[in-house]
Amino acid sequence: MALYCIGDVQGCDRALGQLLELIGFSPSRDTVYLLGDLVNRGPDSAAVLRRCMAHGDALRPLLGNHDLHLLALAHGARKPGRQDTLQELLAAPDRAALLDWLRQQPLARQHVHGRDEEALLLVHAGVLPQWSVQDTLALADEVHAVLRSADLRDFLRQMYGNAPAQWHDGLRGVERLRVIVNALTRLRFCTPQGAMDFSSTESAGAAPPGLLPWFDVPGRRTAGHPIAFGHWSTLGWLNRPDLLALDTGCVWGGALSAVRFGHTLAERELLQVRCAQAQRPGA
Repeated sequence: MALYCIGDVQGCDRALGQLLELIGFSPSRDTVYLLGDLVNRGPDSAAVLRRCMAHGDALRPLLGNHDLHLLALAHGARKPGRQDTLQELLAAPDRAALLDWLRQQPLARQHVHGRDEEALLLVHAGVLPQWSVQDTLALADEVHAVLRSADLRDFLRQMYGNAPAQWHDGLRGVERLRVIVNALTRLRFCTPQGAMDFSSTESAGAAPPGLLPWFDVPGRRTAGHPIAFGHWSTLGWLNRPDLLALDTGCVWGGALSAVRFGHTLAERELLQVRCAQAQRPGA
């Protein structure tokens, strides 16, 4: 059985199909984690969700910010953006099944790999420096419980906003959930104290003054624990012993990327397919 991670698909179902063919994906043998942003900005978001549903537990997605945006649109909690490409999905005859499947997906996962039982943490965007691996999984579960509940619509209406910008254990209610969502689905830069910034989408080497990429914050509690994430197309492919970034800008005309792990998490092979440009940055 092979283990793979794939970066942001964003509605590019043709590229996803080509990549699965390239890696020789077998649903009966392999496990593939999709690191969030399954939908939006690409041409065929509905087909991506249908493909995931058809493969059951062999394709294991996370929710990203665009996936939550789709749920918010569907429940009247958000208006469409200029670059959205979700109307066909929202008008699809199987819309209800697609959306119900999507709301069942988590914001973080952990995979235990190989004979040594190495643990790989998977998130869409980032992990706050105050959180351990177990904190991250438990906090993601808090949001997941609300997404699956009858409170979904009310939560989506209150989910958006940049405040509070920083985690503390005393947070309660919607503010607590908002910080968790923002960290796991939107985070790129933060202060050394863990206050999140959402104004910059530059590469890690162009951090604004006083900010660091979340994974470079000194004392980060998840340092040394392997983490795979997407979300940051201007960061692109990043391969460190305890860090793997896989958003390589498929929807912008870059590539859709997969990593195949060997017997250990340190054994990694990058596989890519080039993508047709579905959006122009800044358009």
